[in-house]
Amino acid sequence: MKYFLAAVTSLFFIFYTSDSCARRAEYTPKTQSRAVLVYDVDAGKTLYAKNIHSVYPIASITKLMMAVITLDARLPAKRIITVKPADRDLLKKTGSRLTVGSKLTRTTMLHIALMSSENRAAAALSRYYPHGRQAFIRHMNLKAKKYRMLRTHFTDPTGLSPASVSTAHDLLLLVKHASQYPVIRRYSTDKKLRVFTGKGSLIYKSSNGLINNRQWKIALQKTGFTNEAGHCMVLKTTIKHRKYIFIILGARNHYGHYADAITLKNWLLHKR
Repeated sequence: MKYFLAAVTSLFFIFYTSDSCARRAEYTPKTQSRAVLVYDVDAGKTLYAKNIHSVYPIASITKLMMAVITLDARLPAKRIITVKPADRDLLKKTGSRLTVGSKLTRTTMLHIALMSSENRAAAALSRYYPHGRQAFIRHMNLKAKKYRMLRTHFTDPTGLSPASVSTAHDLLLLVKHASQYPVIRRYSTDKKLRVFTGKGSLIYKSSNGLINNRQWKIALQKTGFTNEAGHCMVLKTTIKHRKYIFIILGARNHYGHYADAITLKNWLLHKR
């Protein structure tokens, strides 16, 4: 009898664990953000898609394209750029520690624009572009067309304008291209930088809370927020020795984009 019970128990265990693994493999994560995409870089395929072709404001994710245009221009990296009144945010009336009259090199401006999402740095970079800011924005849109980002349109270099829009699908293309620039990978993932503005020193830190988390291996990232866009984040990361790109747009909760990123990571960790 005891052998019969042991056999039944073993069969039940095998059936239960097999069924459990199958259900876990079929599990689809629930995300709160309005558009989400997970792309397996190594396999070259999308694993998770939610509203990926819907057009939304993208806030400071815009600065990834700003960085591409800045770097492609191959302008002098050590050129001193001065913040002017034209670099202030007159749309949202947001403030900045980078006061009018501050002076930084083009390299440092780009660094804090990517790492800390410094709006005045991005605005100043666009103003110092050949033929000015409007030419800069025109080249942002031309580059978007070149990348086949067909539902994307930029109206400013910072992302403060709700008219700067894209889709999760298009932003996947942008992240793929932006990740080919070592400067963008490095500056976007730096944790902290002290800068000297001519008026004193400032310490800038990453706008992404995951950067300081040792459980995350991030090769590129950018966060963004406006009331219209919600909380947004794109990142390229390594999980279980595989490379993935996350696109997360429109989380309403202050930490919603982080919660979705963690949910997606846990899903990938347990995915067969």
